[in-house]
Amino acid sequence: MGGHTTSAFVSGALQMTTQTATRIAIFPLPGALLFPRMQLPLHIFEPRYQAMIRESLSRDRRIGMIQPKGIESIGGKSSSKEVKTLYDIGCIGKIANVEAMDDGRYNIILEGLTRFRLVRELEVATPFRQIEAEPFADDDVHQTLGIANRAALERESRRFADSQGYAVDWEAVSRLDDESLVNGIAQVAPFDNAAKQALLEVGTLGDRAELIIQLMQFFGRHDGEDRVTLQ
Repeated sequence: MGGHTTSAFVSGALQMTTQTATRIAIFPLPGALLFPRMQLPLHIFEPRYQAMIRESLSRDRRIGMIQPKGIESIGGKSSSKEVKTLYDIGCIGKIANVEAMDDGRYNIILEGLTRFRLVRELEVATPFRQIEAEPFADDDVHQTLGIANRAALERESRRFADSQGYAVDWEAVSRLDDESLVNGIAQVAPFDNAAKQALLEVGTLGDRAELIIQLMQFFGRHDGEDRVTLQ
């Protein structure tokens, strides 16, 4: 399997229905996933994203988390610039907690609301990027796992944690509801960005749990640089 790419794991992932498009500011951050009803702590230090937080706080406190996919050059030879391309799917979050520092930095906690599909990027005068996005219509539905699926996920998680040398409070893990367990693993697992994106795009909780198990088995080889990888 060493020559496969993460796309091999993403069959039938984008099946969710969407709502009317909305305009949102985005924070393109590699490796950072947010799911509905989950939380993501962020330290905001770049001036353009400080401006984004200030504007968000003055409006509806919402921003979109999305992973950059790659780099492309736009414009002519004399005015060419490199821009991060984006994946198609991200998640809208609401600033649930904010700590403003004297030097303009922020510590925030984002609470996931709904995933979205990127429609198009907007031409804006703000230093941060903004997009037109279609929120997923059924991300407000709480999902659960079957008993066997839950047991399989916990069993594979223990094997993976042991193989990577992670210390885990398994008693606390056992008390998590299914959604918190699955999406929590998806957010913190040390997979590469493409694999994490695949987890975000999977439509159901059961399918995401199965994909996590596959990825743990696949990624369970150490690359010698404190990270597991498909390469």
